[in-house]
Amino acid sequence: MLNAVTVYPARSLSGSITLPGDESISHCYAMIASLADGVSKIRNFSTYSDCHATLNVLRALGVRIEENGTEVAIHGAGLEGLSAPAADLDAENSTWTIRILAGILAAQPFRSRIAGGAPVSRLSMDRILQPLALMGAEIEAFEGRYLPLTIHGNPELHPIDYHLPALSAQTKACILFAGLFCEGATVVRETVRSRDHAERALREFGADLAIERRVITLHGRPHLVARELVCPSGLSYAAFFMAAALLVPGADVYLKGVGLNPTRSALLDFLVGAGADLRIESVAQVNGELIGDLRIRHSSLRGGVVDKDLCASLIDELPVLAVLGAASVEGITFHHARALRVTQNLRSMGILVEETAEGTRIPGKQSFRAANLDSQGDERVAMACAVAALAADGPCTIAHTGASAQFAEFVSILHQVAE
Repeated sequence: MLNAVTVYPARSLSGSITLPGDESISHCYAMIASLADGVSKIRNFSTYSDCHATLNVLRALGVRIEENGTEVAIHGAGLEGLSAPAADLDAENSTWTIRILAGILAAQPFRSRIAGGAPVSRLSMDRILQPLALMGAEIEAFEGRYLPLTIHGNPELHPIDYHLPALSAQTKACILFAGLFCEGATVVRETVRSRDHAERALREFGADLAIERRVITLHGRPHLVARELVCPSGLSYAAFFMAAALLVPGADVYLKGVGLNPTRSALLDFLVGAGADLRIESVAQVNGELIGDLRIRHSSLRGGVVDKDLCASLIDELPVLAVLGAASVEGITFHHARALRVTQNLRSMGILVEETAEGTRIPGKQSFRAANLDSQGDERVAMACAVAALAADGPCTIAHTGASAQFAEFVSILHQVAE
């Protein structure tokens, strides 16, 4: 079976784990460091390919970057120091790279072009093209909305007061990064609070940014100063190890240095509310982000309901929550979330999945059968399948995982604590 990995049932799961740096925070730190004055040093920088796509496009824009394992040194070019790229900028499959970069490039005194891989080339860029156009950006997109984006830089961008029509931390970050280059105040208004890593990172580098309720105000042309930073481990990634510990009888796992940003706490709140034996220790604020250690032990989960807003907040965690729901007492219901990417694999493992007009329901008290599974190249589906396989009645083979470095790292770390 092509690019397949076999995962065996776990007799036990215990130990202490340090996970890679948070993907979103790594993107933000790298982008801002490139616009700061001085050399920023970032420890525990994400190992994910998306974050290295960001480093590569910054290099193509003339930013000097040195890597030593997970430590990255970025020699900032300042707000005026980026150079015209010699070729298309390849964002690979990173939506964070595309959307933040578009905001920065919209204000440059040169033309540039952002391209990407097949998955992101099918995604509409409307959510960033509309506000950037209001700021005076001139961007050509394939069929008016898709990659590649040809950006005719305009150093005379002007600030806007913009109400986000939908929950999107990436759109918010795009507007704020463009606002760095504007004279005056750029305002972004949110109906629902989204992840605020960009705001925290901008403040950490010296940006004049205020937040009142769900209104973010950024004053342009700041003097950004290089920093020494530590990326917390990503909570979305930690979710898969947490789920594994909750699922395997007798499991006791300690996750060190995990990001506990309040805009990401919905996952922890849901799991504790469902009955998870989860304890948070050694909480501290580092570089504007809350970081702590998590201890998770095997638990009998009640299950629960994930409503529309919660589905939006937990979009990265839905596949593994579906796995936990099947093993819970009452099951799990996802409102306004149909055809979850992992459900076909769950059915292959003998799990009943009910699709309705309102969403998806997975009844509880079910058992996982050994099966051949297919992640279709989706690393989060692959990791959710691996978690389910730990509780199966035999080994499971997961196909089409070879292109995902994140999944390979997940399996490697899992082997450290699983027996």
